[in-house]
Amino acid sequence: MREMLIDSIRVSLMNYQRVVILKVKDADRYLPIWIGASEADAIAVKLQDVAISRPLTHDLIGSIINSLGAKVNGIIVSDLDQDTFYAKVILAINGDTMEVDSRPSDAIALAVRTSAPIFADESVLEKAGVDMDAETGKPKQFTGSSQATPLRDEELKSLSAFTEFVSTLDLDDLGDTSPEEGDPGDQPVES
Repeated sequence: MREMLIDSIRVSLMNYQRVVILKVKDADRYLPIWIGASEADAIAVKLQDVAISRPLTHDLIGSIINSLGAKVNGIIVSDLDQDTFYAKVILAINGDTMEVDSRPSDAIALAVRTSAPIFADESVLEKAGVDMDAETGKPKQFTGSSQATPLRDEELKSLSAFTEFVSTLDLDDLGDTSPEEGDPGDQPVES
């Protein structure tokens, strides 16, 4: 398992879908995950420290967890199967640990509100991780580790949307998380 940081939230101009880009904490390896617009906004609002008049759904969930005497210890992007990412929220409650199934976008939105660490399972990084060339800023072809199980043809086809998106990224500004001027929900936009 590898600790991840939120690198950025981007919008594809090809289909207007949002993608959160996670970065391995101590490496130039990235994990793009498609997410919904409302979840992207929920993550961005907290990352940009925008004051809101009423709690959002993820604020409510965090408040409920806290009120029950539990704590979010972290979240894990735990699996990738047929183009769908899976995550778990790890809770500490009454001296025990509990794993709760979640969509990655909801888990990430909760993690930013509770300052909980974000992790990705090695198998997910092997399937969908993107290594960046430090000199060119362009994606390198990931060949996987010698222990990695080769992807089946249907898995390769299901990941084609990620591959196409990553190949269109201009990574010169990757890592620049400063908010754009204008609406607090504005995020860097990729073509």
